[in-house]
Amino acid sequence: MTNYLARSLEPVLRRAVSEFPAVVLTGPRQSGKSTLLRHLFGGEYGYVSLELPDVRDSVAEDPRSFLARFPPPVIYDEVQFAPGLLPYVKERIDEDRGRAGRFLLSGSQNLLLNERITESLPGRAAILHLLPMSRREACGEVDAPLLWEAETGTGTGQPLSPRELWREFLRGGYPELVADPGRDLHLWHSSYIQTYLERDVRSLRQVGDLGRFRSFLRAVAARTGQLLNLSDIARDLGVAVNTAKAWLSVLEATHQVFVVRPYFANIGKRLVKAPRVYFADLGTLCHLTGLKDPDHAAAGPLAGALMEAAVLGEIVKTLTHRGERPEVFFWRTAAGAEVDFLVEAEARLVPIEVRTTATPRSGMVRGIRSLRNDLGDRCGPGFLVHAGHGRLPMGHGVTAAGFVDL
Repeated sequence: MTNYLARSLEPVLRRAVSEFPAVVLTGPRQSGKSTLLRHLFGGEYGYVSLELPDVRDSVAEDPRSFLARFPPPVIYDEVQFAPGLLPYVKERIDEDRGRAGRFLLSGSQNLLLNERITESLPGRAAILHLLPMSRREACGEVDAPLLWEAETGTGTGQPLSPRELWREFLRGGYPELVADPGRDLHLWHSSYIQTYLERDVRSLRQVGDLGRFRSFLRAVAARTGQLLNLSDIARDLGVAVNTAKAWLSVLEATHQVFVVRPYFANIGKRLVKAPRVYFADLGTLCHLTGLKDPDHAAAGPLAGALMEAAVLGEIVKTLTHRGERPEVFFWRTAAGAEVDFLVEAEARLVPIEVRTTATPRSGMVRGIRSLRNDLGDRCGPGFLVHAGHGRLPMGHGVTAAGFVDL
């Protein structure tokens, strides 16, 4: 396949295929799931897309005959369109439980797939997630450690001018756009949103009015990085609060947003306090908020939220593509002290502040100092991530680092 871009998930995926009878790969549309599976296994595996209506009809009419026509080892793409096939996949697996890597399943609806996999393939399937590309992957540095994992050699280490950095943000991380920077971004993202609405959202029972759901998408995008008040959004859109909650779960289930909750030692409190929501892809976020020019994005009111979304995305994508489950929170006190992100790493919390400036200053890490006073030894080294590049000690256990060094 031409223009294939290596993904950090490759070794994790190979290992899962060697250990489990079935492997499920989920992620948003166009994140590269089919390309990755066919690149790694296309030479030895059959392939069939379950999105095609005639194929779905064939599965519904006679699933055992379908499995006989497309036997393992096989890749079943867009398996959420034929969930009735999964019990028969289980039947085939149980005929020879010891053989690994027989069925590779992919799909773009995490919630529905997880429900079906839990019901139909308990203990028989590994579930992995492929998100839009991290900057590491886009630059070919798939194994680069994160800031807190090494003293040097983190991130991509490739300096960018501020305009180049914001141009990258506008483009986003979907493989098609990374491989071909000359594509019309507005047209691509507009088509993507329409496809997402028509194919994924329409099939979910929580969504009835696509027009209002599109407005909900834009409302959430405009509030990126803020405490999310679903009651306010519901009132503005003229829908019930429970409808807004269901729609937010749809955005999570289809991998469009990351939900970041406040950090409390009491886990129950984390679940009831207002979260912050960030779009998983910066290009999608910029499109939904009408940003088309890098200078406008850098100087506009959403600049800080975009930078936070970029930092969060790089962390979550890097960890997810290692097969890990990222645990990221924010911290905020009643007195107003706050830290943008807390990342759980090896039983410690890594505090991260984000700024759009390329000139970090000591006053920007007051929140991390306050956090250290509260958490003590639970708090690991802190970082101030900014729009420049290079590392700079800031004192009090905090290091400033450019986004490209993240």
